[in-house]
Amino acid sequence: MPIKILLDTDIGSDIDDAVCLAYLLANPDCDLLGITTVTGEAESRARMASALCKVAGRQIPIYPGAEQPMLIAQKQPYCTQAKALARWPHDADFPKGVAVEFLRQTIRAHPGEITLLAIGPMTNIAALFIADPEIPKLLKGLVLMCGVFTNKLAGVGPLEWNAMLDPTATAIVYRAVVKIHRSIGLDATTQVTMAAPEVRQRFQIPLLRPVLDFAEVWFGHADRITFHDPLAAVTIFDGTVCGFERGTVEVELKSERLAGLTHWKADPEGVHEVALMVDQQRFFDRYFSVF
Repeated sequence: MPIKILLDTDIGSDIDDAVCLAYLLANPDCDLLGITTVTGEAESRARMASALCKVAGRQIPIYPGAEQPMLIAQKQPYCTQAKALARWPHDADFPKGVAVEFLRQTIRAHPGEITLLAIGPMTNIAALFIADPEIPKLLKGLVLMCGVFTNKLAGVGPLEWNAMLDPTATAIVYRAVVKIHRSIGLDATTQVTMAAPEVRQRFQIPLLRPVLDFAEVWFGHADRITFHDPLAAVTIFDGTVCGFERGTVEVELKSERLAGLTHWKADPEGVHEVALMVDQQRFFDRYFSVF
């Protein structure tokens, strides 16, 4: 049976969210029940998600969510890739102020069946867990693109963008008790990249054409795509793409400079799973196979 997925995304900043959504829409093993957007210009992000859904011929509920972090100033105010929307039909109006309630009702309607995939700042997810503390135990799993856990790769700093954009929300989400609480952090995702010329060559598939248009905005300041969010998504359908280790994650809140830092400690009895190894070729094979 297809796996029931709810996606929470900040599509429109880094290009990897759109790459991830296209994969979910194309994957016959994915039953995408809904999309919520998060961080600055959440409605523009919803429009981008709508454009991909229309190309896929899918009617997926889309709800703009929280635009501001819980306690700190916004560091991601704009949805820069929305400037590429003009070429792609999309819905323009969405229900407002009900993203968390949509998540709550959907999860309660399918107890133990839904995997919640969060690939943006954790604001919506934290608000959901606060609004209904039973929700984490009603999930089949929680999969996050979040954090840094080994910091052994060159160019991987101690802080990860999603975690640091709303450290308080990140801490709330990591304190939740979920049957499967899985994180794919920068130490894993930075191992799967693709240079712009290869992206332009391989993203000629119809569902990836709007993604390529969005990517051209991204390529204005970057020369490649890093498949952060798609890697997290693929692990839901193929757990062997990454090697996971159990342990505990605590989120730094005391230091303003390091707020959002994920402190990782290996522990066979720990409640968190983190990705510590990636089979790059298997990932790319799995990703492109759905198209």
